[in-house]
Amino acid sequence: MKLQTKITLQPQQHNQIDYKSNVLLLGSCFVENIGNKLNYFKFQNLQNPFGILFQPLAIEKLITNAINEKEYSGNDIFFHNEQWYCFDAHSKLSNASKEDLLTDLNKRIKYTNQQINESTHIIITLGTAWVYRYVETDTIVANCHKVPQKKFLKELLSVDEISKSLQSIEELIRSVNKKASILFTVSPVRHLKDGFIENTQSKAHLITAIHQVVGPRNNLHYFPSFEIMMDELRDYRFYNEDMLHPNQTAINYIWEKFQSVWISNEASKTMEAVDGIQKGLQHKPFNPNSEAHLQFLQNLELKIKEIQSAHPKISF
Repeated sequence: MKLQTKITLQPQQHNQIDYKSNVLLLGSCFVENIGNKLNYFKFQNLQNPFGILFQPLAIEKLITNAINEKEYSGNDIFFHNEQWYCFDAHSKLSNASKEDLLTDLNKRIKYTNQQINESTHIIITLGTAWVYRYVETDTIVANCHKVPQKKFLKELLSVDEISKSLQSIEELIRSVNKKASILFTVSPVRHLKDGFIENTQSKAHLITAIHQVVGPRNNLHYFPSFEIMMDELRDYRFYNEDMLHPNQTAINYIWEKFQSVWISNEASKTMEAVDGIQKGLQHKPFNPNSEAHLQFLQNLELKIKEIQSAHPKISF
C-alpha cells in the first residue's frame, strides 16, 4: 500500500557540496535550519550575516551593498524603543550603542563581500512576496522593527518584480564570482499573519518567478523544499506547536533529501564520521574518571585528529 506521494529527485551532476566547498546561505528562517545542519557536519558556511531576510528585494539589497562595499553611517540607522536599528537588517542586530551597531554592520558587509567572492555555492531561500514600504523615505525595508504599522504600506511583489530581482541577484554575484552554483528554494514556513489566501498567493509568486530564471545553462538551480513539505509531509505532526514552522522531524527529512541531491558521496562518508564525533562530544559519562571513559576520550581524540588530517579546516 502506497501511503505517500514522492517527489522525484536526481543527484546534482556537477559541483556538489563537499568539504572543500564554501557555502553562503541567505534568506528566510529556513536558511538557519539548513545552515545548522551544515554547521553540525562541519562544512564551511556563512548564514544570514544581516539576520533573517524574508523577501527577495532585501536579499538583493544586501548583495548589492556587499559587492559595492557600502559603508554604513548615521543616516542609515535610527533610534527606536531605546535601541539603534537598521532597516536593512534583522532586529537581532540592534544595539543600544549607535557606534557599535555601525561597526557591526560595516564588519558584516566586509565579510559578506568576501564570502560572495569566495563561495562555491550560494543558497537563497525566499519566504514571502509581501513587502513593507516605509512611507517617510518611500523605500522597501527588510524588517519593520516594530515601528508603528501606520508608517508603512504593505505591498505584494508581482511575479515580474521578483523575477527581475532574482536576475539582478544573479548578475551581481556573477560580476565577482562566475563559478558559484546559485540555488534557490522557497521556505516551507507558512506566513499566516498575511492570511491563508495571501500566503498561498505569495508563495505562488515566488515559485513562478524562480522558475522563470533557473536553468542549468546559467548554473541556477531550484530545490523543492516547499514542495517536499506540502506534498510528502502532508500532516500536522510535522509542524511545531505554532502549526507554521516545520518541526525537527520535518527539517531532518528535508535535509536528507537535500543531501541526496547536493552533497557528494565522498562528503557523505565524512559526515558519518563527523556525526560520530559530535555524538561522542555530547556524551555525558556516569563516572568521568573511570578507565573506560578515559579510553573513550582517547579514541575520540584519535578520530578527531584523523578527520582534521584529511580536512584541516574542520574544528571541534
